[in-house]
Amino acid sequence: MQTDQGRVREHNEDFIMRQEPVNLEDEAANGWLYIVADGVGGADAGEFASEFASTQTVLHYSENSEQSHFGQRLVKSMQLANTDLRTHVAEGNDGKRMATTMVATVIADDGRAYIANVGDSRGYHWRDHTLRQITKDQSLVAKLVEEGAITEEEAASHPHRNVILFSIGSERTPKIDLFEVTLSWGDKIFLCSDGLTRHVSDDEICAILESADIEQSAKQLIQMANDRGGQDNISVAIIDYGPAESDYSLEEQQLRVAMPPTSDTGSNSTNRALLIPYTIFLSLIEAILIVLVWLVLRV
Repeated sequence: MQTDQGRVREHNEDFIMRQEPVNLEDEAANGWLYIVADGVGGADAGEFASEFASTQTVLHYSENSEQSHFGQRLVKSMQLANTDLRTHVAEGNDGKRMATTMVATVIADDGRAYIANVGDSRGYHWRDHTLRQITKDQSLVAKLVEEGAITEEEAASHPHRNVILFSIGSERTPKIDLFEVTLSWGDKIFLCSDGLTRHVSDDEICAILESADIEQSAKQLIQMANDRGGQDNISVAIIDYGPAESDYSLEEQQLRVAMPPTSDTGSNSTNRALLIPYTIFLSLIEAILIVLVWLVLRV
């Protein structure tokens, strides 16, 4: 995950955050959570809104851990973060308007990824050289395109292309969309703010995601957006789904590699490992019985 101020903005209103499990039990209970938030341009303290909403979302996600459905838990947490931000603004009584877009994903240990979004920050799924946008932009131009009022080409230069329809912290109750994707080893989930997509096309993102080095891919995408003007803050998160090193113990790392969600290879290996001591045990019993029979026959 990386974020950059860009070439035009005086400060960075984007905020990125992650909450990763510390062990297998934590993974089963909470999954892997990643957030990209973009403080709404033109709003006061957009940088505060994006950070506040993200941290509150993570907090509420943990507090609602009894909700077994990760996607529903994520949506509920974003709704509560919206309430908290609006309450903060109201109690501050300083007239400031604070709002943010947000796209977040939580990946379960069974390979299901839940992606929730409000506003125009985006979530993508990359697999086998193909990139697919999962989320739908909640923006004025996206709605006009959907209704056939303007074309995709016209939307790219529309004077109101920065107008979003929903956000966390605005006066309107946010419409939080939820999507589900089943992942396979080697897939990638890609999250970004609109500071990237206004400069870099989906085809270009797809080509860069071909690299196995996700940190370098993130740097390359941000550099490409900056080279083309960097008109807004730029944030990206690349989540590579598959066996990898972690902070888990060595035993748990080996278990994760040996037992992917769609394979029973791990259980077969375990059965073979148990067969060896069991065979030795039976051989000892057989030897003892032979000795006993020999002694009886001598008597």
